[in-house]
Amino acid sequence: MALVGAFLKKNLLISFLPFLCCLLSLLSSCQGSKQFYEDKYPFIKKASSFSSSSSFSSSRGSSESSFDYIIVGGGTAGCPLAATLSQNFSVLLLERGGVPFNNVNVSFLSNFHLNLADISSQSASQFFISKDGVFNARGRVLGGGSSINAGFYTRANSGFIERVGWDKKLVNESYPWVEKVIAHHPKLAPWQKALKDSLLDVGVSPFNGFTYDHMYGTKVGGTIFDKFGRRHTSAELLYYANPKKITVLIHATVQKIVFDTLGKRPKAVGVIFKDEKGNEHQVFLANKQKSEIILACGAIGSPQMLLLSGVGPKAELEKHNIPVVLDNEFVGKGMADNPMNTIFVPSNRPVHQSLIQTVGITKFGVYIEASSGFGQSNDSFHCHHGIMSAEIGQLSTIPPKQRTPEAIQDFIRRKRELPHEAFKGGFILEKIANPISTGELTLINTNVDDNPSVSFNYFSHPQDLARCVDGVRMAAKIVQSQHFLNYTQCDKQTVEEILNASVKANVNLIPKNINDTKSLEQFCKDTVITIWHFHGGCHVGKVVTPDHKVFGIHGLRVVDGSTFNESPGTNPQATVLMMGRYMGVKILRERLGKDAGV
Repeated sequence: MALVGAFLKKNLLISFLPFLCCLLSLLSSCQGSKQFYEDKYPFIKKASSFSSSSSFSSSRGSSESSFDYIIVGGGTAGCPLAATLSQNFSVLLLERGGVPFNNVNVSFLSNFHLNLADISSQSASQFFISKDGVFNARGRVLGGGSSINAGFYTRANSGFIERVGWDKKLVNESYPWVEKVIAHHPKLAPWQKALKDSLLDVGVSPFNGFTYDHMYGTKVGGTIFDKFGRRHTSAELLYYANPKKITVLIHATVQKIVFDTLGKRPKAVGVIFKDEKGNEHQVFLANKQKSEIILACGAIGSPQMLLLSGVGPKAELEKHNIPVVLDNEFVGKGMADNPMNTIFVPSNRPVHQSLIQTVGITKFGVYIEASSGFGQSNDSFHCHHGIMSAEIGQLSTIPPKQRTPEAIQDFIRRKRELPHEAFKGGFILEKIANPISTGELTLINTNVDDNPSVSFNYFSHPQDLARCVDGVRMAAKIVQSQHFLNYTQCDKQTVEEILNASVKANVNLIPKNINDTKSLEQFCKDTVITIWHFHGGCHVGKVVTPDHKVFGIHGLRVVDGSTFNESPGTNPQATVLMMGRYMGVKILRERLGKDAGV
């Protein structure tokens, strides 16, 4: 594993050198960004600015050191949640990463792949590999996943809203609250138009035009990238915050939740966090009956934080010498990720960069999307570009212990031998809606900075595999459509040739099977990747109540995708953003009634 890490770091460093001049010029245009965000968001401060004298106040709940709400995680749900609660109460939002505003890899669509390729400890994207062997990423920046994803914005299907039991009226008020600030109508790229026309040709109809709504057929969805290709993350929803009642600390890494265990039930009373200098701070909730700690750390971070704080399966906690606050066997269980497979589409001419704009929503549980043009820069032969690369670079299903030096050298050789046209095309993305296969999350150690062990058990349920086969067949038909042939100026290929090109372009540490292009089932298993829609680990009904309060504990909630049994719609970010606003309003109304004013 150390050899793989050294190899990746060396190659990534080399790959960034050609970008240096470009990045410097972009940085010069962003020098005002720091001043911009400090003026617009004066409540965002470095964690080290938090006063040690007040943070270790001898009187827990004193006005200097306490807050009505402490939110752990300034991500997709955490920012809108904090902004909403600050309308009536004091809020402390703790984010382990920095700000997205002055990070060119976060801010620009053209640098999307570089954000994922950066595996340094300061990256906005925290790289991890699931036990399944698939490369993955989680946000480590204010804005969370909305700062590193492909930007597609589309609402949940109505069935999801019904199944989670949310108030439809409030849901329909909360989505526009988000959309006014960060959602945009995309200018349809040629690659996305070719996908739209091809989807209609293969029967994914009707065409529903541009819409945020989830509708069967083909549609163009929203995006958080504006017409200039600049990303707008959930951090910009802090625009709604009351600056007099909110404090946002960046580079504040929460170590664990502090509990009062003297009563009949444990009560969350504060958190311990480290600042960017490594100094430790402790901060408490106001000594009021309804003050709360709210976890919004995401589907990896929230179950991990509960475990590190002593909430989870007793045997696992004792294994790591963590004092047991509450034994709950379901924490970290039922982890799921929507498996994705990609079909490479070669091109005899350069194509424009595009991320997801068009989506085909089928009635057999498969979504079809596309991306293009992320392999054409001069450094493309040296750099992996995440899911949008000619290498399909996030994939590796060899377990870590089997990653031998020989396998690494074979990886390097195959990368050098990639045909040049592999860097001129794009991909058709096929992914499974609502996978039945699930895995689990467990601790490797007690260091919150380290990723936990996560498995998703892709395609362990035969129904998921059967849907993938149907999806790959449809994706191949799309590649063969006249619309893509006209655009790429390539000759029509057989399905076997299309799959063979995809396997060859798929540079990873997976041993290739002889029947990869003969068996669609084998193709699905061997080329599975992720598009970061993982969820679960703190499910409603098992870890939290329907109003997201942690069972058996006072003053603790979880508000993020870890509570989901399924990923909402084709892409979850719009619903997770909405969820932050929705739950904030619900909490205010629960606490203040009509006086909440929301």
